[in-house]
Amino acid sequence: MLIAGFPAGAWGTNCYLVAPAAGEECVIIDPGHQAAPGVEEAIRKHRLKPVAVVLTHGHIDHVASVVPVCGAHDVPAWIHPDDRFMMSDPEKGIGRTIGMPLMGELTVGEPDDVRELTDGAKLELAGMELTVAHAPGHTKGSVTFGLPEAADIPPILFSGDLLFAGSIGRTDLPGGSMDDLLESLARVVLPLDDSTVVLPGHNDYTTIGQERATNPYLRQVAAGQGAPGAPRRGM
Repeated sequence: MLIAGFPAGAWGTNCYLVAPAAGEECVIIDPGHQAAPGVEEAIRKHRLKPVAVVLTHGHIDHVASVVPVCGAHDVPAWIHPDDRFMMSDPEKGIGRTIGMPLMGELTVGEPDDVRELTDGAKLELAGMELTVAHAPGHTKGSVTFGLPEAADIPPILFSGDLLFAGSIGRTDLPGGSMDDLLESLARVVLPLDDSTVVLPGHNDYTTIGQERATNPYLRQVAAGQGAPGAPRRGM
């Protein structure tokens, strides 16, 4: 398994390229603000052939480079229908004007081929099976992508802005809900094995075991209590 990840753009959003091995087909996860050069560098370095872009949610820091990346490689983009509108109208997703200098760097809109994600779907892409879990709370259409355990890797969760190392995604933007996010943590995250590696939308990777032991939100959910007052992250 090959996973090439890098933080991109003004928000440091993690973009991932995932492939069975170097020299094979790959899936691109969350090509956000100014991610296209890093995507192309990883493709050249590892001799990859993209077959799809998949998106954990619709915030501009996760989708800003979808149009150029999909266009350059003639591949579809997958997104949950509840967040699809943000690709064409990103300001509705954050409830404020992004700002003209930043907007001038963006290619707002949809790629030619957009496909919609559903809860529980299994995407057969690049010789891999990505399991989709609808996980609202950060946005209405937030999802996670899971990869099963294989011979050389533990199970992997691409958590988007649902779960971070030591924290969770913010819920104060349009479509956000703390109640929904806590329910998503209970339904999507708590059942996972402790060995599962979590590759989030921002900051460092972690594991389910580490978060179960130390993340104040996950500990409170496991205890059946409300959310603590710890800091939250993400756009």
